[in-house]
Amino acid sequence: MSQNIYDNEIFFEGYKELRNRDDNYNKLLEQPAMVDLLPNLSDKIVLDLACGYGYNSLDFIKRNAKKVVGIDISQKMLNVAKSKSANKNIEYICMDMAEISQFKQKFDFVYCSLAFHYVEDFKKLCEDIFALLNNTGQLLFSQEHPIITATIDGKGHFNNDESGKKVSYTFSNYNQGGIRKTHWIIDDVIKYHRPIGEIITTLAKTGFIIEEVVEPIPKDWAINKLPTIVKEYIKPNFLIIKARK
Repeated sequence: MSQNIYDNEIFFEGYKELRNRDDNYNKLLEQPAMVDLLPNLSDKIVLDLACGYGYNSLDFIKRNAKKVVGIDISQKMLNVAKSKSANKNIEYICMDMAEISQFKQKFDFVYCSLAFHYVEDFKKLCEDIFALLNNTGQLLFSQEHPIITATIDGKGHFNNDESGKKVSYTFSNYNQGGIRKTHWIIDDVIKYHRPIGEIITTLAKTGFIIEEVVEPIPKDWAINKLPTIVKEYIKPNFLIIKARK
């Protein structure tokens, strides 16, 4: 079973505080880029992997999706989703992404925001998603950029010039895939590093046709809100891939 950090009370409260801030990277960078890549969801059946608070699941219904199934390994996250993002056409299920092969129904669109880097067996996940998609189905997911997950000791860092301006980023172990343990709100958060080539090749060998690969940069309004986000031009935080069956 995958690690369930979101039901850890300390992590859950720390994550909630982070997501409530207006200047968090999800709101300023990752989610705007994901919205730009959404397909037409009218009358579509959607699977929202690691749905969290259900904000995206509810948004899909507002975009005229016929039905959304949102799964998450965290019961705490789902409790919020069922309270704040409820809709008669959304079904929330407590489930590990590693178990989605048990679904009997097919989906038109599979979506996942910032969770694939927690998955140990990426090949199996891709195969499971491919099997669940209708013949014209699409997949859209974001994850931490492999530059972020690469350095085994977690000590990737920016380098400054003499005036203190960030000018470059140092990382290592890029082609050493595998488990990474890091501190994010709590100690020993488990993630899995894969180079971009491995990610794309795994999708392609599964049968997916890659439509877009995006390493999002901030829009002007985001820079105005958080000027330090310009460091995304040096080192991206996110990798987004859109593919179809």
